[in-house]
Amino acid sequence: MISRIDLRGDALPEGPALRDLLPRADFDVQAALEKVRPICEDVHHRGDAALIDAAERFDGVRLDQVRVPAAALTRALDELDPAVRAALEESVRRARTVHRAQRRSTHTTQVVPGGTVTEKWVPVERVGLYAPGGRSVYPSSVIMNVVPAQEAGVASIALASPAQADFGGLPHPTILAACALLGVDEVYAAGGATAVAMFAYGTESCAPANMVTGPGNIWVAAAKRYFTGKIGIDAEAGPTEIAVLADDTADPVHVASDLISQAEHDPLAAAVLVTDSVALADAVDKELEPQVAATRHVDDRIVPALTGRQSAIVLVDGIDEGLRVVDAYGAEHLEIQTADAAAVAGRVRNAGAIFIGPWAPVSLGDYAAGSNHVLPTGGCACHSSGLSVQSFLRGIHIVDYTREALADVAHHVVTLAEAEDLPAHGAAIKARFDWKVPQGT
Repeated sequence: MISRIDLRGDALPEGPALRDLLPRADFDVQAALEKVRPICEDVHHRGDAALIDAAERFDGVRLDQVRVPAAALTRALDELDPAVRAALEESVRRARTVHRAQRRSTHTTQVVPGGTVTEKWVPVERVGLYAPGGRSVYPSSVIMNVVPAQEAGVASIALASPAQADFGGLPHPTILAACALLGVDEVYAAGGATAVAMFAYGTESCAPANMVTGPGNIWVAAAKRYFTGKIGIDAEAGPTEIAVLADDTADPVHVASDLISQAEHDPLAAAVLVTDSVALADAVDKELEPQVAATRHVDDRIVPALTGRQSAIVLVDGIDEGLRVVDAYGAEHLEIQTADAAAVAGRVRNAGAIFIGPWAPVSLGDYAAGSNHVLPTGGCACHSSGLSVQSFLRGIHIVDYTREALADVAHHVVTLAEAEDLPAHGAAIKARFDWKVPQGT
């Protein structure tokens, strides 16, 4: 069911050469960019009318209005299954515990007597959050976006999720219930690129945002790229990924179930096992078939994902080599199922989130570990982090120097300004001390 890549025997290549040997989904954001451009500009020029037309075209429902009425939010929470509500509340509690600890405080450093630099952290004023609504419903993504924004102190939070024909053009009621539970009352029935454009440009019913975050399909990623520079974004999220680094101590039943758990998201989802144990590889391969047969979403998601070019079992000579492979891969989710898994995990450099041992599966992180599940994909974990409180904060330096402190360093500033052929920079220093500025400088 799943292909194999044998990297044993020869020395592993370095850098890009190693990355090129590893499985990855085709995800051409640049090509999608040209298709979302006219959609985004239609929202720019026609506002809510464009959003209503797009919902009819893409979601099969004609909206009366884009903003979700407050009564619909209240009703969704009132009618929510009590067990689902309890699970969401616990997920929120754990997420707040983790994200509240990420808050940063103002810090002042005395550089020299009379000279200080203070760094203060200021939240963005308004954010637009996106919760997908395609093949599945993701109230967990509402939590993962809203909680860090709230803990960062963002004053204005709006959320968009696609209109659903089955629910009269409203987003899925569980999405609405999660919003109500979190106190988010500004919610829009808008999906894909149109939602990003709504937040970037603003419309009659939605004020423009400073930043857009949240996972989505390729059209969401392309729209984020289109608006980069106009608004802040978290990342251009691609198809979900799991990599499992395992040795012969791992349980093949666990490994197979974890690979399947990510494959059920999307036919482009990536499931990668990196192991030095052929016996484990064989056992996982054997275990996949009955587990897949016993679940749902088999033909439309799981089988295409596991058999696609983005998924594979990668054989390596040892755990050291396995670490090189998973660092080159930079998985969104990385499980370590080896002997002394915590020590092995401590050596990992590139991953969106790391899950240690048999009792910390990715599913736990998706819902109730307290960690955030909005994570970098496509190898971007080598330079980017998952969503956090920090994502919604801006660090501002405040420089405060006395006359004496400036005088003490003035000659260095002037020297560097002249070395860069920027004499006016030096003159701005000299003017404060009535220095004579030589002609020609």
